[in-house]
Amino acid sequence: MSPPSRRLQTKPVITCLKTFLISYSLIFWVTGVILLAVGVWGKVRLEAYLSLAQDQSTNAPYVLIGTGAAIVVFGLFGCFATCRGSPWMLKLYAMFLTLVFLAELVAGISGFIFRHELKDILDKAFTNAVTNYNTTDSQHDALDTIQTTLGCCGANKYTDWNGTAYFKEHGIPTSCCVNKTSCTPETLKDLDKAAKEVYTKGCFFVVSTIMEANLGIIAGVSFGIAFFQLIGIFLACCLSRYITNNQYEMV
Repeated sequence: MSPPSRRLQTKPVITCLKTFLISYSLIFWVTGVILLAVGVWGKVRLEAYLSLAQDQSTNAPYVLIGTGAAIVVFGLFGCFATCRGSPWMLKLYAMFLTLVFLAELVAGISGFIFRHELKDILDKAFTNAVTNYNTTDSQHDALDTIQTTLGCCGANKYTDWNGTAYFKEHGIPTSCCVNKTSCTPETLKDLDKAAKEVYTKGCFFVVSTIMEANLGIIAGVSFGIAFFQLIGIFLACCLSRYITNNQYEMV
């Protein structure tokens, strides 16, 4: 049995570690809720963008939803394990945080490395959507939504519509119009006249510009969240060790 003075010194340390770990777990839980919300938002609001690349579909929203849900569950588990003071639960919590750290680190690095491939996919998707534009498939609605929302027209510029089957019959789509009330069918069939009535920047140019402008912020936030897991891993391991040692010393 250890001296009373040593046990008295150990107890405040355990209490302090518990307080920090519970606070961390609550913050960790909040990040899970945010990821879950972003995943749902991405599925609902970015459906138009994702549907353009039907041949190169992405499960990113579902990954965010799944990851967010898992973090929410384990965030609550971390709080429960800390309050119970169970060493094996704390070790399991630390193991989960390690897996999350590695997964986020790999995802962040992969996204940064393959950003050019993503731009190529978007470029091909926009070009294909313009070339095969008609009023019978889902890409029609998706492209119209993007052009109206982002204030763009065509893949690289509004003249991309020239030569397409749709342009020969109808001209440039009305979703390219800056002011739909002033756009007439005759104007939309004449590129020179349409230049004054439609958006002239291409949608790929607008999207890629937004991506490049926010890439640094996204990468910084991703790596920041990833390394944030290290704090939880350290706290969970330390608390588990202190509790285990204290149990042995009291025997």
